Amino acid sequence: RAQLAPGGVLRAGINLSNVLLVTGRSADGDPAGLAPDMARRIASALGVPAKLVPFPHPDQLCDAAKDGAWDVCLIGADPARAEKIAFTDAYCEIQATYMVPVASERTVADMDAQGIRIASKKKGAFDLWLSRNLKHAELVQEQTLDGAYDAFHDQGLDALAGLRPKLAADLGKHPGRYRVLDGHFMAVQQALGCLRPADGARAGQDFLAEFARNAKQSGLVQELIDLHGVTGKLSVAT
Repeated sequence: RAQLAPGGVLRAGINLSNVLLVTGRSADGDPAGLAPDMARRIASALGVPAKLVPFPHPDQLCDAAKDGAWDVCLIGADPARAEKIAFTDAYCEIQATYMVPVASERTVADMDAQGIRIASKKKGAFDLWLSRNLKHAELVQEQTLDGAYDAFHDQGLDALAGLRPKLAADLGKHPGRYRVLDGHFMAVQQALGCLRPADGARAGQDFLAEFARNAKQSGLVQELIDLHGVTGKLSVAT
């Protein structure tokens, strides 16, 4: 409690751009969904109230770490983000794959080829993975998910990278023009995180790690997935 909520309130950084983890707003205007509920459960386990600190995009949430704007966060774990944030093992995961023109013969496995152009939302967890792992294809990065879709459609790019549920929903924008590929190039590992203390203390990190394990084993994560209507779109991490 002293490390994670030194002010007597647990400030939880919430990424509003992940519509599977934040599915709406409560009556008082706070974010609602699996991630906010997890934050409240963490605060309850610590014996303190929760204050949700929302951010429009995950990169803004991560950048706010240096200012101490939150105590814990709930975002996709990634090595680049782990330089600032101590992550637990994932509590749930979301497949990332590609949307392609319906006539495309490309598969997930052969997308990284010379001359291939892939639209992506800049600094999303899947975009960070692509930035590290693509060797030949060109990544066309946009500031928002909708901007990435528009670049893919308007510029006639070869593929749009994204989370499978969002890509599936976006098929309705231009029915019959595109399809979502089977398989996935990575799974975004949604995890709990806290700031890395300057003194190297691990009490807060160890508490969150145990909380994440218990949340999976007790069925809490699956319960919240079902409660918020994202069954089949989110999976409990193994």
